[in-house]
Amino acid sequence: MGHAAREVIGVIDTEGDCVEWTFSAEPGAVRAARSAVRGRLHHWGLDCLADIAALLVSELVTNALRHATGPIGVRLVRPARLGGVLLVEVSDPIPDFPRERIAAPEDESGRGLQLVAHSSRRWGTRPGGAGKTVWFELAVP
Repeated sequence: MGHAAREVIGVIDTEGDCVEWTFSAEPGAVRAARSAVRGRLHHWGLDCLADIAALLVSELVTNALRHATGPIGVRLVRPARLGGVLLVEVSDPIPDFPRERIAAPEDESGRGLQLVAHSSRRWGTRPGGAGKTVWFELAVP
């Protein structure tokens, strides 16, 4: 945990129903974000969503790292607040919205948003104060 902890710039925990992390825009951010998401979902008793949530967060943080030089935010909102749906948000300082594209079999990238679209209940993007947020929802089984 020692190395991953250095990748986290800040953590905001609001009454246990919502948690936010800020990660530096460095390669270790993907691993640190994945670990943070898994840990919080375990704490909330949502191990059933940990694998898919960690995978999708990895994809979105990886996308953000390709373009962002500033901090990357990850936010989880507990299902109790949203009626059985886990909300996951990944924010970065780049205002350009990502575009879903069809990756050819030989392409090494381009599948992240496809994976999010096919694996989540619903997903989208919205502008932020500085940059954008890509969000997705996972239904609690």
